[in-house]
Amino acid sequence: MQGKIALEEHFAPPAAFDARLKYAGDRLPGWPELAKRQEGMFDIGLAEMDKAGVERIIVSLGAPTIQAILDAKDAADSARRANDYLKGKIDGRPDRFSAFAAVPMQDPEAAARELERCVKQLGFKGALVNGFTQQHEEDSALYYDMPRFTPFWDALEELDVPLYLHPRNPMASQMRIYEGHPWLLGSAWAFGVETATHALRLMCGGVFDRHPRAKVVLGHLGEALPACMWRVEHRIKKSGQKMPAKKPLIDYFRNNFYLTTSGNFHDATLHGAIREVGIGKVLFSADYPFEDAVEAAQWFDQAELSEADRQRIGRQNAVELFRL
Repeated sequence: MQGKIALEEHFAPPAAFDARLKYAGDRLPGWPELAKRQEGMFDIGLAEMDKAGVERIIVSLGAPTIQAILDAKDAADSARRANDYLKGKIDGRPDRFSAFAAVPMQDPEAAARELERCVKQLGFKGALVNGFTQQHEEDSALYYDMPRFTPFWDALEELDVPLYLHPRNPMASQMRIYEGHPWLLGSAWAFGVETATHALRLMCGGVFDRHPRAKVVLGHLGEALPACMWRVEHRIKKSGQKMPAKKPLIDYFRNNFYLTTSGNFHDATLHGAIREVGIGKVLFSADYPFEDAVEAAQWFDQAELSEADRQRIGRQNAVELFRL
């Protein structure tokens, strides 16, 4: 299929751009090549997307970067500089590139202002946050169901743009279950568990009661949530515990969430996601530079879908969600 739109695709400025920007993959085998690919999004990545039949890429800063900067002022400064850098790059090929804003969630009001600037002045299509945010100390984690983030959710809803909730590893003090099994960290398992739990916190915590028009995007066909939502809710009901959420969790999942195919190229998982949230809430993505866009496209182009559904997932849903 030609004309696809991909939206979990990452860039990095040159290594000397900002020493405060840290990347999740820098301890992985093969990281130098991944770093080269991430820094080369606007040439190496574009050439790969051409081969994959991708017409437009919504680009975002890699993980965890802004979310791992402990000082709120430093985070706001780095986010602004990274967004301005990204704007300069996408302006070189506005026919091919759009962007997600990086936002300093250490200061929710500053994050709201930066999102508004990026959407209204720079033309960005929403924000991408790399999981929870650290502040003041390394072993810290702020999750976005907390009341302090109301100004950001207000801005997101008012601007009517999505938030892409992108993975990161759990904080160091929560990693003991992975001791001796480093292969389960990162995108193999830990990323998904961390991000799915964060998404459940948003649902359980009543974020979408307070902000019913807020839209959240999850990658990797929903971080396993399509397969797990029924049991999560079933067991919470059986326990007799009362959540802040006013509606069944599945209602929020179906009404407020969108899922992408990034890095999860599996027909059965795709069909499970479609059955759970509907064909209009699933979008194509690859997960560059960590996945091969051509491999992602070859799978998607041959997946067991009607051509009408392939067009919806591959292109039309993104056109409508991001007003492209």
